[in-house]
Amino acid sequence: MLLDIPTGDFAGYIFDLDGTLIDTMPVHYRSWESALRHAGLTETLDEDYFYALGGVPSLEVARLLAAKHGLPIASPEEIAEHKERLYLNRFDEITLIEPVVAFARKVASAHPVAIATGGTPDIALPAIAAAGLSELFPIVITPHDVAPGRGKPHPDMFLEAARRLGVPPGECLVFEDAEPGIRAARAAGMQVVRVDSRR
Repeated sequence: MLLDIPTGDFAGYIFDLDGTLIDTMPVHYRSWESALRHAGLTETLDEDYFYALGGVPSLEVARLLAAKHGLPIASPEEIAEHKERLYLNRFDEITLIEPVVAFARKVASAHPVAIATGGTPDIALPAIAAAGLSELFPIVITPHDVAPGRGKPHPDMFLEAARRLGVPPGECLVFEDAEPGIRAARAAGMQVVRVDSRR
C-alpha cells in the first residue's frame, strides 16, 4: 500500500482507527452479519454498503443496515450491543495496517498524534490495546467526546482532536479510509490521506 502524503509541514496528525490503523472492517462485517442474522436477516449482508458506512456510529449503522435489508427491528440498540459482543470476542482476527502504523510511529517521535474513531470507548479502547497501540496514541476521540449526533461526517470529532493536540485544525493531517470520515476531516479544514485498506 502506497500512502499519498501531501507536501507541507503539519503540526499534528489524526488517524481513524478501523480500516486505517487496524484491519478490523472484515471483522466488523462478520460481526454485523451474525448479529443481523440473529435478528432475522436471511440474505448476505451488503458488503459494499457496509464499507461505505465506515466511521458512522454503531447505533446508526444498525438502523441503516436494517433499513437497507428491510428488517423490521424494534431495538437498534439491542442489535448494536449484540454486534459489539460478537466483535469483542474476535480480537484475535485483527491485524495492523502496517504502512499507516509505521508512518504514525515515525511522526509521533516529533509531533502529537491522536485517534478519532466512530467506535464507542468500550469497543475502540480494547481494540487499540489489543493491537499494541495504546502507548502510541494517548489521545483517543470517540463519539462520546462530542455532542450527540455530531460524529462523522460532521467535523466535531476532528476539531476536538485538534484542540486536545493543541494544534490549529488547518495544521493537522488526517488519515481516513471511509467517505464519512474524509468529509468530516475536510469540513474541519484539514487535509486528508485516503487509506485504501481493501486493496
